[in-house]
Parts: sequence; C-alpha cells; structure tokens
Amino acid sequence: MAQVETRTVTLATGAGAYEAKPSGTGPFPAVVVIQEWWGLNEHIKDVTRRIAAEGYLAVAPDLYHGKVTADANEAGALMNALDVDGALRDLKAAVDHLAAHPAAKADRIGVTGFCMGGRFALLLAANDARIKASAGWYGVPVPDDDTLKRIRAEVLYIYGDQDPFVPAPEVRRLEAALKAGGVKGRVVTYPAPHAFFNDTRPEVYRPEHAKDAWAKVLDLFDRTLKR
Repeated sequence: MAQVETRTVTLATGAGAYEAKPSGTGPFPAVVVIQEWWGLNEHIKDVTRRIAAEGYLAVAPDLYHGKVTADANEAGALMNALDVDGALRDLKAAVDHLAAHPAAKADRIGVTGFCMGGRFALLLAANDARIKASAGWYGVPVPDDDTLKRIRAEVLYIYGDQDPFVPAPEVRRLEAALKAGGVKGRVVTYPAPHAFFNDTRPEVYRPEHAKDAWAKVLDLFDRTLKR
C-alpha cells in the first residue's frame, strides 16, 4: 500500500473536491470517486484514500457544494433537487482536473460511484470518452438504454439482490442494453442489501461481499488503467 497525501481542491466549475494521491511524483492512473446521496462525507473520503493507497490519483467532487447529511429524508431531498446536467459538469471538471494533473496519466482515467454515484458513474462514462473504466455500485436509478449504449469504457455494475431501490428487471435491462451497444462489461450480484459496501452503516454493511466486490473493482482498474 502506498502512503497517501490529501488536499481539498476547487474545480473549474467552482465545486470543491477531495483529492488523495500516492506519495511520489507519478505519473499515476486516476479515478473519479462519486458520492452517495449523503454528500461528500467521511466515508467517501475514506474510499478515496483507499483507492489512492492502491496507486491511483483519486478525486471526489462535492456534487452538493458543501451540503452533507446523515438524515435519509434530507439526503433524498438533496438528491432529488440535484441538477443532473450541473452534476455532470462538475464530474467532467473532475476529469479535467485529473487529465491536467502533473502526477496523473491523462489517458488512464476511471470512475467509481455508490448509490446515486453509481448511476453517475455510468452517466459520466456515457458522456466523457476519456473514461476507460466505470465501476458503479448499486446505481439508482439505472440510466436509460440509449445512454447505456453510448458507453465505451469497460463497465462493472455491482448489485445486491435484496436492494429495494434497484429492481432486478432494471439490472437485466442494463445488461441487455450494454450487450446491445457492444459495451464490454458485466454485472456482479451478491445476496446483499443496498449500500452493502458502506462500513459506516452496520445495518447494511456486509464485509465478506464488500471485500469481494472491492477486489473486483481493483482488478478492473488494474487491467484497464495500469497498463
């Protein structure tokens, strides 16, 4: 594991972002990390540091521009009020930040995201050809078929079959749309609830499945970004 350096940066859109970098000059492959509906909280910052410790320059943009909550009702309201186009501008600005970073490999950028961020991990890949790999965790709602078919990155979609927010038919539709669009990728399903990777929420955290899924994400990034 690499030693990690962190800092807060401001993207070109004015959004803040949390950056974690392996010690050294690089260049390193890079990953955008996208928050859950709670906001850019300590859990997402920890995930960003974990990715950096694996040898990636990682940045997590603050899509809520300073708002963070632990209340599900408020989180839902924040997510529903989020402007999708504005969020995509912030995410593309995060890609711009990584592409211009002196410690990054500009042509080796991936994305991962959780819950709301899992959907945006797919949306960003469909709207920015610089993304080479997209790992979406139980993304909700699943993007439409035409959007999914535009993806040219390799996709890993991680799903818990006890997830009330992502119906199984939507996951099957995702698989079919990726196949129809010639997108390389797969869905990995676990007997787990929504948000099973979040180790700050013991009511849903499933350590065995989280560990296995994390290894699959790292394998995807290693194959596509570290070449």
